Amino acid sequence: MVEEGVQVQRERSRSRLAATAPFLGPALVTAIAYVDPGNFATNVSAGAEYGYLLVWVVLVSNVMAMLIQYLSAKLGIATRRSLAAVCRDRFPRRVVVPLWLQAELVAIATDLAEVVGGAVALQILFGTPLLVGGTITAVGAFALLTLHTRGARTFQAAIAVFLGVILLGFACNVFLSDVEPKGLIEGVVPRFDGTSSVLLATGMLGATVMPHAIYLHGALTGATMAGRTADQQGAALRAQRIDVVVAMTCAGVMNLALLVIAAAALASQTEDLATLQAAHGALGEVLGPAAALAFALSLLASGFAASSVGTLAGQVVMEGFLRRRLPLALRRLVTLAPALVVLGLGVDPTRALVISQVVLSFGIPFALVPLVMITASKQLMGTLVNRRITTLLASLVAAVIVVLNLVLVVETARGNG
Repeated sequence: MVEEGVQVQRERSRSRLAATAPFLGPALVTAIAYVDPGNFATNVSAGAEYGYLLVWVVLVSNVMAMLIQYLSAKLGIATRRSLAAVCRDRFPRRVVVPLWLQAELVAIATDLAEVVGGAVALQILFGTPLLVGGTITAVGAFALLTLHTRGARTFQAAIAVFLGVILLGFACNVFLSDVEPKGLIEGVVPRFDGTSSVLLATGMLGATVMPHAIYLHGALTGATMAGRTADQQGAALRAQRIDVVVAMTCAGVMNLALLVIAAAALASQTEDLATLQAAHGALGEVLGPAAALAFALSLLASGFAASSVGTLAGQVVMEGFLRRRLPLALRRLVTLAPALVVLGLGVDPTRALVISQVVLSFGIPFALVPLVMITASKQLMGTLVNRRITTLLASLVAAVIVVLNLVLVVETARGNG
């Protein structure tokens, strides 16, 4: 009798797994947005300047990311469309056109950060000129993106490989670093150390949610729902809870690893570590060539993968807002050209990264606010409409992120004034 019960339980588990498996994967693709080159710069700066002080910021940021990406995924399941497409149908043209224009600007800023990151990695590894490195990154990202035409699973598998490279590189450096468990635990308690740490924490929290990841996630989950039944819709939602938690946890662990590595190995450095090149050099001096190589390879993998995902998001944005789909190569050129121009003009790559993050900050409200509004609509979401507590939490997170991004933009403007 007991054996029969065990067998029934196993069959039920297999059945749940079979129902869930087809809907797993979209969150893995969007997770790459949370370990892009901009995150490298921010988390390394936090660890190098303040040690383990801002560990709690990474943890809070990750929880926020989970909630927002889950809402984006749920929107796709319920409506079978992306956020951009729903906005086009729901809002008047005078609202849709500005939304589209700012989303295109966000796509350009996103590609700028990813291409610059890849170019810096190639310069570190091989001494490649930045413009040449940016071109190589763009070509490599495009080649990766073409895998999407062979099927979502193929592209997801490729992104998983790149995430694995990044994770392996961070794991190597954590192993080589002399991490202080006590300092790590103390860093979980929210606290600051002067105005500069508040500003840095604002930047880390404010840059949590990437607009292009919001647009893309719903499109990816919506694509899996064609012809699905109500029961399969429920299975997809359950799968996305798992998918989002696993993918965002991986991204959070990677960001935490970056901060911990910098805190353990670079906090005692007296030199300026404001650039990725400087951080790479300091890691080599403190932890050895293997650590420096692991950092550079992780940065390169981040640039390649994040750039391809950014272009895919740009395609989703244009198709959703305008109901037009450009050839992949042309779509790539639209967002790539400004990045290559910036590198060709000799703009400091770290400066370019900062500018791109400020532009992304402007785009946050235009994706986040409509997302919360739409997922709270019973008419649009049906049985998957947000519960009141979910809408309340999402509204609070949206308000916090929008305010922090405004603070970040203002402080950046003051610093450049």
